[in-house]
Amino acid sequence: MKNKIQQIPARLLIMVASAIFAFLAANSFTANASSIDEIQDLDLETAQRIALGKNPSIEAAAQRVKQAKERIAQAKSAYWPVLDASASASRVEISDNEEQRSTGAYSSLFGIDLDTNNPEEYYGAGLSASWTVFDGFERKFATAAARFGHRESKAAERETQRLLLSAVSQAYHNALLARENIRIAEADEMFNRKQLEDAKARRRVGTGSLSDELNFEVQINTAKSNLIASRRSFQIAIYALASLMGLPDAKFPAQLQLSDLQEETAVELDAPSAEPLIETAVNFRPDLIRAEFAVQRSEKEIGIAKSDYYPVVRLVGNLDGERPNSARLAADDFGNSVALSLSYNIFSGGLHRARVNEAKFAKKEAENNFEDAMISVKGEVRETLESLCSAQEQLVLQRSNAQLVRQNRELVEKEYAAGQTSLVRLNEAQRDLTGAEARLALARVSLRQAWQDLKAATGEILAPFGCLDMTRTNAQTPETKGADS
Repeated sequence: MKNKIQQIPARLLIMVASAIFAFLAANSFTANASSIDEIQDLDLETAQRIALGKNPSIEAAAQRVKQAKERIAQAKSAYWPVLDASASASRVEISDNEEQRSTGAYSSLFGIDLDTNNPEEYYGAGLSASWTVFDGFERKFATAAARFGHRESKAAERETQRLLLSAVSQAYHNALLARENIRIAEADEMFNRKQLEDAKARRRVGTGSLSDELNFEVQINTAKSNLIASRRSFQIAIYALASLMGLPDAKFPAQLQLSDLQEETAVELDAPSAEPLIETAVNFRPDLIRAEFAVQRSEKEIGIAKSDYYPVVRLVGNLDGERPNSARLAADDFGNSVALSLSYNIFSGGLHRARVNEAKFAKKEAENNFEDAMISVKGEVRETLESLCSAQEQLVLQRSNAQLVRQNRELVEKEYAAGQTSLVRLNEAQRDLTGAEARLALARVSLRQAWQDLKAATGEILAPFGCLDMTRTNAQTPETKGADS
């Protein structure tokens, strides 16, 4: 993998700046609507922002980032000396036989009777300090690896946010589609009820038939069945959306409603180019950033493994004191020592070489994972772009088709009322209209979701929430440079 600074186009830098201003604007919303109970009309961006603030998976990812930050502090602690204090109190009682042997031997040698205290108490205290002067650069590489691990965890948090925002978008649009299907089913029921009333009126004056009435009652029941299914789909989508938003009991407050499905704009029907999108994804996708930091962390871990080939030099100092039968230690009871030690492993059965090789293989694995992620991201961008283009074409087609079918149904309705066409033709025209409106609703929602999928594929879905603050880089940042100083 080439170690060159990744150049970021000016267009992308402008996008980052726009994301910052969007984040500042988002804070004003948080201040004005801090509670879900204050919201009545829920749009997609608001739902996504609430999910970022309340979803437990986001909080879990944030805690993992904090853990990684503490691992940096753990690695840096190796640069400092270790200071330990100790204290002891003991009571020693020797056996009578041992006491007699000791005093007897002393008396026979020196001709003096020895008076000993048995049992006897001993009190001690000590202070020891040790400092690793040199450890084969293990501390340097361990600190650098921890810093890359922290940034890797931060990128993983951003990836969790990206996936959550995409999931919220999917659930939100599923709910919108179900609500549109509810509207279509209600309109179908209303149309057939009107036809049923007209059929009853015609039969009362002797120009209608019972079969027409029964036909419209069957059509009403079919519309009711579709309405029940659409309402069930809507509630399921709402529960899924509420769960992703982290709402208590996974349900919306009674006053909360989804925003209306707006008409598509000219910008939404304009297909973007693939290459700028791929360039954006390569620079801003959090999973790519995470994979690259994993490569850099694994490189530092090779340095950690190689430190075993070097000697370890430590400076050790001890201050120890002991006094019998009294805990009041004085200066005369203490002694001290200072030592400079060097240890060097000559042979370990190939352990060090195996550790270095393992670290090298781990780096190769990380590099392959990065290359695989790069290919997957580029492929995902192209796939989502193709889906967007298809959704744009489908919407144009379905909108035109829905207009034609509605015009046809209105003509058939007039012809049936005038007795110029059959009931079967009217049923067919109404079914065509219901199907065309359902396909149009699906095309409109699919277009909006296709744009969200494309933004998720490029990482731009994070921009409105101030989360697009990490970019890929092959050069050391100021944070990681501190690990090598």
